[in-house]
Amino acid sequence: MNFSLTPEQDAIQQKARVAAQEVKARARDYDRQGRFPQEILEIWAREGFFGVSLPREYGGRGGDYISYALAQMELAQACPSSALMLHVNHAIVGMGFSLFGTADQKRRFLPPMARGEVLAAFALTEPQAGSDPARLQTAASREGDGWVLSGEKNFVSSGQAAHFALVAARSDLQAAPHKGISLFIVDLKKTPGVKVGAVEEKMGLVGAPSVSLHFDRAPLPPDAVLGEANNGLKLALALMDHARVGAAAIAVGVGRAALSEALKYARSREQFGQPLAQFQAIQWKLADLATDLEAASLLTLKAAWLKDQGRPFTAAAAMAKKFATDTAMAAAQEGLQILGGYGYLKDYPLERLFRDARAGQIYEGTNEIMRLIIARDLLKGE
Repeated sequence: MNFSLTPEQDAIQQKARVAAQEVKARARDYDRQGRFPQEILEIWAREGFFGVSLPREYGGRGGDYISYALAQMELAQACPSSALMLHVNHAIVGMGFSLFGTADQKRRFLPPMARGEVLAAFALTEPQAGSDPARLQTAASREGDGWVLSGEKNFVSSGQAAHFALVAARSDLQAAPHKGISLFIVDLKKTPGVKVGAVEEKMGLVGAPSVSLHFDRAPLPPDAVLGEANNGLKLALALMDHARVGAAAIAVGVGRAALSEALKYARSREQFGQPLAQFQAIQWKLADLATDLEAASLLTLKAAWLKDQGRPFTAAAAMAKKFATDTAMAAAQEGLQILGGYGYLKDYPLERLFRDARAGQIYEGTNEIMRLIIARDLLKGE
């Protein structure tokens, strides 16, 4: 078993590390001002991070998924909000077109996404359908040779800035709840009947805006379906496996940033005549966090490796996502505790990392759902 990175993987990791440091101060300011991090996204787009493992022939870099995970572990240390928007473009929508798109769909949509020229969104969740997407109510009906889309989606990341979205909708009202769903490609800027809701006021990840999308008989062309019609839920769940590896990588980055800040403070802050880092109580906190973050990283890279090998990775992705996001939250919480009152101040990074880490336990499937996926795999008896 070889844990060494290939030269290509090492190069992307080092490149992402430099790119993260370049925007770190800017990311802090954007969060405090509630600004959309357009400049950070443009920098990362120029560096090629939006297309790390997307096909070269469609504007990507053609790397493996391990390279993508390594890049996100670095980028998320600087700006988790920007890392999340890159993630939606790459790991969900971009991967969706790469895996399931027709040649024409790939040619039209992948290059601008892979180059970071446009943002994309994924609209699955609804007010009454979150962890149970089979119950979604947004519907698409045949009209002429095309489709008409009606319904509402919420918690759509990048929805106000995205040029287009993959929207899950019920396309066969007579089918069972888990069947008859399709993924539709919707141009959010040009399609009549599309309304973007107000930006939600969130606790964290404020630079990655979340909105609702409303569709009022929005007309769609015949080729708006991604993959096979009425097979969209299966495709969406497959994309969630990819997304959970990316979410785990982002969480590792957030956790590492929290540990780094705690270490820096513990070395410099003196109490009772010595640095905090000399107290065993603090050392044990730091040791536990470092150990858990290393384990989270290995779980994430294993899931990415399984994906690259073409092997099943649903359970591995769920394990990585659950453990990494829980670990990131623990790192932010313990890091804040080490800083004490200073950790509670917006002048120090732990406050933001604490808010950003919390979302990881919810998006791309709650960690309760991750446990269900893992248990289901265990109970197969294989």
